[in-house]
Amino acid sequence: MKILAALAFSLLALPAWAQQYPLKPVRIIVPFAPGGGSDFIARFMARRLTETLGSSVLVENKPGAGGVLGIEIGVKSPADGYTLTLIASSYTVNPSVYKLNFDPVGDITPIIQLSQGPLLVVANPALPVKTIKELIALAKAKPGAVNFASSGQGSVIHLATELFDSMAGSKMNHIPYKGTGPALTDTISGQTNVLFSSTAAAMPHVKSGRLRAIAVTTAKRIPALPEIPTIAESGLPGYDVTLWHGLIGPKGLPRTIVERINGDVTKALTLKETADQLQNDGVAPAGGTPEQFAAQIKMEIGIWRKVAADAGVKAE
Repeated sequence: MKILAALAFSLLALPAWAQQYPLKPVRIIVPFAPGGGSDFIARFMARRLTETLGSSVLVENKPGAGGVLGIEIGVKSPADGYTLTLIASSYTVNPSVYKLNFDPVGDITPIIQLSQGPLLVVANPALPVKTIKELIALAKAKPGAVNFASSGQGSVIHLATELFDSMAGSKMNHIPYKGTGPALTDTISGQTNVLFSSTAAAMPHVKSGRLRAIAVTTAKRIPALPEIPTIAESGLPGYDVTLWHGLIGPKGLPRTIVERINGDVTKALTLKETADQLQNDGVAPAGGTPEQFAAQIKMEIGIWRKVAADAGVKAE
């Protein structure tokens, strides 16, 4: 009886709007430009949540400063469940390279991780390496001679490659670009030699033969490219970098709303249609509890802080 009474009291203590959520359209802020992988995942989940929440879920793109501008809008919005923010794994890199106007751990309410997938290590076919061991050997034999491209100074691609260099004891030369597209173009042309690319962007070029796939960065191989080994199994045990997307709200988002959204998203992630759609981009559904997502964010922020400090990485 005491438990039931406590539960009833806790429900009564919630504002009426939280108990009846949602009473109006919900927006998901995407801190990147339209058309990319983050935008695709946000719009896919918005359609699903529109069906399950019984209210329109709209996507608003707010790009700028590596995603920082849009995220700041989201975390400083009212904690009423009507403004959610889609974040990517770059969220945990940003505190290491940008001066933020919010606490990336304390000023958010993690809701759920949506997707997970690897970076794909690709090389220009002219580079005389077909395996991670060969790449490490070449980079060690000729320090600074192997040029690796990235999507920008201080990007997750940049730091993932710096982590690789650090663990391998090698030294490649960083060539930053403004986005994955230009980095891929110059790796294909031979202006740069290696790129840790998003899987979706690189796969068409691997299939056409313009790039050679060497490894994936996750601890396990992926269904989309089962023949491509992981870095960890290819000579660098313990290396594990995952790209992901997730949903967060502002600090103080009521638990009932967090659980409602987490539950609805979890159901969507179990659908075969969801897995099929995500696999086209070389990623898989994630899921999990808000607490698991919070722990993942906190852990990765710590990892990337050390990598950035050791490599002397700063945003331009």
